[in-house]
Amino acid sequence: MYKHAATTGETVTLDNGSMKLVMHKRLSGWGYGEIYTKEGKLMAILEHLGELLVRDQEIPMRLEADTYELVEDDESYSLVFEVKSMNVQKMLDGTSFAPWMYYPFDKTCLSGRVVLKMDKKEPVVKMESYLTAGINMYVKYIRGPWLKVGEGTFGVDKTDGIFPGVEWLVDREWSSGSDWFREPWYNKVAPHPNKVAIPCMTVSHEGDAIGLSWNPNKWATRWFNYRVHYPQPVYAVPNFVDRMDNSLMGLMLPCASGELDENQIYAEYPLEMHLHQIVRFDSEIFLTKGNSLDAIVYWVKRHGLIDVDDTRDYYISQLVKMANHYNTNLWHDEKGFGVAQRESFSFHVPNVVSWYVEEYPEEQLAKELKEKIRICESKQEARHRGECDWDERGKTILSWQKEDGSFRFEPDGRHKSKDDFIVAREFCEPMGQAYDTALDMCVVPALELIDIYRKTKNRIYYEAAKAALDFCDCFTRPEGGDFWETPLHAPNLYAAGHAAIAFYEFYRESGDKYYLDKAIYWIRSILPFTHLWEPENLPMKYNTKPCLCSSDWYFANWVRDHVQWEVLSVFADSSNRGIDWAEIDKEIDWFKFHRGITCAALRWIIDHREEKWMPHNIPSTYEQYAQGLFDGCFPDTHNCVTGNYGGMVIRPDTIAANIFAILRKL
Repeated sequence: MYKHAATTGETVTLDNGSMKLVMHKRLSGWGYGEIYTKEGKLMAILEHLGELLVRDQEIPMRLEADTYELVEDDESYSLVFEVKSMNVQKMLDGTSFAPWMYYPFDKTCLSGRVVLKMDKKEPVVKMESYLTAGINMYVKYIRGPWLKVGEGTFGVDKTDGIFPGVEWLVDREWSSGSDWFREPWYNKVAPHPNKVAIPCMTVSHEGDAIGLSWNPNKWATRWFNYRVHYPQPVYAVPNFVDRMDNSLMGLMLPCASGELDENQIYAEYPLEMHLHQIVRFDSEIFLTKGNSLDAIVYWVKRHGLIDVDDTRDYYISQLVKMANHYNTNLWHDEKGFGVAQRESFSFHVPNVVSWYVEEYPEEQLAKELKEKIRICESKQEARHRGECDWDERGKTILSWQKEDGSFRFEPDGRHKSKDDFIVAREFCEPMGQAYDTALDMCVVPALELIDIYRKTKNRIYYEAAKAALDFCDCFTRPEGGDFWETPLHAPNLYAAGHAAIAFYEFYRESGDKYYLDKAIYWIRSILPFTHLWEPENLPMKYNTKPCLCSSDWYFANWVRDHVQWEVLSVFADSSNRGIDWAEIDKEIDWFKFHRGITCAALRWIIDHREEKWMPHNIPSTYEQYAQGLFDGCFPDTHNCVTGNYGGMVIRPDTIAANIFAILRKL
């Protein structure tokens, strides 16, 4: 029983056998709700049917109804509430407060209709609010669905929580915490809507998960030619917003317009509302078994992946463009193929160059590329390499492995490459403790051991790989993939991809379905890093976040910035190994996903005439960019708020590899 409301004792219930919603009537009107699993576990309180706070009155006004209407159709049960905002002044009239308090709001500020529609089969309740302003006013907030997860039951306890693209929490971790960020980046309670990868947020507890989702492209309020406001998601786990023993998921207004006005639960500059201005929220509250990743997967299954605009001809045209760049600005007569930034040239022939010469041998471009291939072959030193000593490499890897099967982080040993984590531990704190471990620490050497076992047939490598993967049984969040510059235990896409490949490759060797199930789990764990929507004015569908953390505590914000090369490498490696995720996990359209991430990367291709890129740690290379020397490459990062690109530039070879894989199926 919710202890933070005074009620009349009246209730009304929607129950489809897989979910139950019990609505209660307060002394002042309907209502608030209790959301139960089919087993009777109270998962969350729906705090109200809406609430607003105006600038000139410190008391919030709930939206409440005197009565309700119960409606049934072929697909759903619905509760319809005609709501209006509380009139605080009228409630004070005739009381001891009347002689000394008066608020200038004698009319209804906000009114309309709220519909709670429960699907007859699925554990889903749609909450649709359509409201209009009754006066001109300045609003500190308007709240739509406001879920207090665990209220009155498990409190702040959770198994995990996911706010895609923003947070992935386990156990006692806080959202907006300092585990992976420092101030001000760690505050993500109400982030800019563009930072949210999937319009859905979840919390799970001991095998049950609850989610809240919405349409991020449906405006929530607008007036005349003023700025359009979209639903502003709020995620506080635990609930530090209301300072209560629960976790909070909700939607509100106004929404952030940029990074300067993020995270304002109470708007510093109030929203100007006008008479008859419309406010609308469309959301879904849903339940599922499992953890928060299972809830995200459930959302994807119900809503599908966002469409990809591609054709076979489009991909081929992009390959031709790449070949042209390798014939011009990505070629140096003395140094070979590559890019001028950091003089990154070599005499290795890019895959797309070989492809073009084979596909279009009579074209002038092919003839010019053939000459460049000849130069590369003549420049390369003749190497007579003997067979790799696989046993020697295997023994080296085994020397790193611990008795429990794990591999450990050695920041001053074999993991020492960039000095980021060495510098960061001196000016702030370690991003990872020596000899700690994480998923990526174990699955990367395990995968190499599997490959060595295939070469040598020595069972010791099979058993060592098995021990490493079995050690990972306790992991539910991908971690450790960008250990060279990010906190070791931060949520990480690269680790997810490595784990998926390693577990699937071991499944191929063992035939044990346990490893297949793990491979599917880990490939699905890429989803929370992937943008499965995009704002109308800024293309970003299928862009991915590499991790949900900072680099070196202060130097890069990976909740704000996308990185595409990591997900490209995961799917290119999968393809090279003959792993087809669309055939392995048929519940998700992984072929569409593969096409999506590849088309996203093609969208990133640099054209210096667009002036959308700037360097980061090598500012002197801007002049090379302005000369067009980086055209045809793709950048390291994309800012999801500004839409601008930056950082190092990367040759398009990995994009081409993914295109070749797609063309084999398209």
